Amino acid sequence: MNAALLSQVYEAMTQFDIERAITLVAGMKKADIAEVLEHMPAQFSCQLLEHLPRRAKIFAKIDPAYQAKLVHEFSRASLAEIVSEMPSDKRTDLFKRLDSQEQQALLPALAQAQREDIRRLSTYQEETAGAIMTSEYVTLNQDMTVAEAMQTIRLQAPDAETIYESYIIDEKRHLIGVVSLHELVLAPLQQLIRELMNTDVVSAYVDDDQDEVAKKIAHYDLIALPVIDHQGTLLGIVTYDDAMDVASEEANEDFLKVGGVEASAPSLNIKEASLFLLYRKRVFWLVILVFGSLLSGLGISHFESVIQSNIVLVFFLPLLVGSGGNAGSQSATLMVRALATGDVVMKDWFKLLGRECLVALGLGITMAIAVAILGYIRGDAMVALVLILSMIGIVLIGSIIGMSLPFILDKLGLDPASASAPLVTSICDATGVIIYLFIAAQLLNQVNI
Repeated sequence: MNAALLSQVYEAMTQFDIERAITLVAGMKKADIAEVLEHMPAQFSCQLLEHLPRRAKIFAKIDPAYQAKLVHEFSRASLAEIVSEMPSDKRTDLFKRLDSQEQQALLPALAQAQREDIRRLSTYQEETAGAIMTSEYVTLNQDMTVAEAMQTIRLQAPDAETIYESYIIDEKRHLIGVVSLHELVLAPLQQLIRELMNTDVVSAYVDDDQDEVAKKIAHYDLIALPVIDHQGTLLGIVTYDDAMDVASEEANEDFLKVGGVEASAPSLNIKEASLFLLYRKRVFWLVILVFGSLLSGLGISHFESVIQSNIVLVFFLPLLVGSGGNAGSQSATLMVRALATGDVVMKDWFKLLGRECLVALGLGITMAIAVAILGYIRGDAMVALVLILSMIGIVLIGSIIGMSLPFILDKLGLDPASASAPLVTSICDATGVIIYLFIAAQLLNQVNI
C-alpha cells in the first residue's frame, strides 16, 4: 500500500473533493483501488465508490468483512445496483454475511433471477464445492457448429465468469463435454461441437470438500472446474481464483492450528480483532495443555531423590526437554504439511517411521556430542554419559511423536493440523523428563525402579 497516495486520497475526501480523489485512483487496478478503500473510514469509501466506474467489480475485490461494514453506508438502491452486478459467488458470500433483517431488505431490490440464484447458492453447506461455485458460465449444445458456438459465447460472455472453457450440456442439463476457446478458434466454422468436444471431463460433486476442489484444479492445471450433482447435472463452476482463495484460507487455518489457535472464523485480523476474540481463540489449548504439563511435574516428583543427590541434573533439564519438543514440533510441521498437500497418506506411515528414526538418531547424536562437553565440565564423565543417552533418546522419541501424531489424528477423522506445536511440545516435554531422569536413575543407581 502506497502510504503517500492513501494520505492524499484521505485528505481529498475530508475536503469533500471527490473529483480529486477520483483522479488520484484513476488508472489503478481494481484490486489496488479496493485496498485503498479498505484503509479509509467506511463513509469515505462509500462516497468514493459511488462515483467510480466499475464499482461493482471494485466492491467485489474488497475484503468480505469490510464489505459487510460498507453495506450500512449505501442507500438501498445503490447497494442493490452494486450487488446485482457482482459475480454470483461473491454476491452470495456477501448475502450470507448480512443479518436476516438486512437480507430481507436487500432481496426485494434485486431481480427475480438474482434472488433465486442467491437463495439456491446460499443453501449449500459451507466449505463445499457448492458454497464457492458460480452460476455464471457458458453452455453450448453439441449439435451446434463452431460458428454458432462462437456467436453463443459472444452473447453469454458479458455475464460469464470465464469464457475460456465452454460446457456442453444435453436437454436435461447433464454435463457431457467441454471445449476450450482455443479449440474453437482453430476449428473450421462448420465443424460440429460434438466432433470437437472432450467428453472426458474433470469435475467435482457439489458436496465435495472445497479443499479437494482446489487441489483438483491445481493438479489438472484448470482454469475452471465444473460442479455437478450426483445425477450429472451441471450446477456451476469453480474458477482458479476462487481455488486460490480456498488454498489461502486452508493454509491460514492450518497455520493457526499448528500454533494452537482456534481457527473456526473465516479470517483472524490481529489488528482489528477484539480482545475477547483473541482470548477465546487461544484459551482452549492453553488450558488443556496446563493439565498436560502436570505429567512433567509427576515425572520430576517421582525422581525427586535423584535430583536431590545430583543437583547438576537440574541445569540440563530445560535443555534436554526443550530439544525433544523442538524436534517433535519440526516433525509434526513437516507431516502436517505433507498430509495437507497429499504428498503422503496413511499407508506411508511405516516407511516414513524408519526414515524419521534414522534422521532423529543423526540429529540426537550430533546434539548429544555438544551437550556431553558441557556435562563433563559441569559434572563428570558419568553425567556426560547420562546426557548423551538422554539426548539421543529424547530427540528420537520426540521426533517419532511429532511425526506420528498427525497420522493418528487423520486416522481418527480429525484435522492433522490439530497436532499443534504446543500440543506436541507438551507431550514431548513430559516424555523427555521421564526419559532423562529414568536414565539418570539407572546409571547413577539412586532409585530402584
